[in-house]
Amino acid sequence: MGLLSVIVPCYNEEENIVDFYNEVLKNEAYFKGHDVDFEFIYVNDGSKDKTVEMVKELAAKDKRVHLINFSRNFGKEPAMYAGLEKSKGDYVAIMDCDLQDPPALLPQMYEAIVNEGYDSVATRRVDRKGEPPIRSFFARMFYKLINKVSKTEIVDGARDYRLMTRQFVDAILSMKEYNRFSKGIFGWVGFKNKWIEFENIERMKGETKWSFWKLFVYALDGIVAFSTVPLAFASLIGVLFCLLAFFFIIFTIIRKSLYGDPTSGWPSLVCIILLVSGVQLFCIGIVGQYLSKTYLEVKKRPLYIVKEEI
Repeated sequence: MGLLSVIVPCYNEEENIVDFYNEVLKNEAYFKGHDVDFEFIYVNDGSKDKTVEMVKELAAKDKRVHLINFSRNFGKEPAMYAGLEKSKGDYVAIMDCDLQDPPALLPQMYEAIVNEGYDSVATRRVDRKGEPPIRSFFARMFYKLINKVSKTEIVDGARDYRLMTRQFVDAILSMKEYNRFSKGIFGWVGFKNKWIEFENIERMKGETKWSFWKLFVYALDGIVAFSTVPLAFASLIGVLFCLLAFFFIIFTIIRKSLYGDPTSGWPSLVCIILLVSGVQLFCIGIVGQYLSKTYLEVKKRPLYIVKEEI
């Protein structure tokens, strides 16, 4: 019998634990008909509510339910990686617990892998209904930007929700980098991938844990992880300002020699100094981002620490 591992990262999702489990099991008859059983891997990412208790109650009723309980909040990326490491299935799905990833798509995704020869079936939203307009605007701009500066294709509206073969999962696990951006990693490893589109579904219960600031930092991590173009951009700005400074030096010397005009007063000088200083700090910040990521990588800290495993 085959096995489908369902990885569920959780952070303060007590309201959705049971509902998610029940929704996925609506596909149980289909998968049993194809000789495939489930295993659920709930990864508790330092929740402060009753998420752990709810998962333990499920595990007591169904031995297919497993719990990985982190010692603190490490983030969704380490939670997904922990689930992938612990999964034993021939097929592995990553799904959000809030039911924004429709479990009803699982049979279609399975069919694409088994009958059409795909290694991974991913999902993307075709709209952003229910999101604040500003957030949607910046999300679209991020995807446009990262696809211009990176050689790895990252699809607009892509979700972490996907079904993968064991070979695909093993390729993901071979990338042991500390600063993880899974949307980019999924694309970088290659293989044959199919996209399934669906309309945006709002959370069933609870509130999103992704603030605008967290999304901004996550987007910045993605750009740094999959492109060195910002470093080249910083170098280019430096060269342009050097040329501009040289031009103005020559211009000032010629103007003084021919016309005897005094140089500009201190207000213009202060403006120039502030402009150049701002550009320098901006470029140093770009270099600092790459340096900080390198610093975290070389320390070789674990991605996560497990407090309890059931």
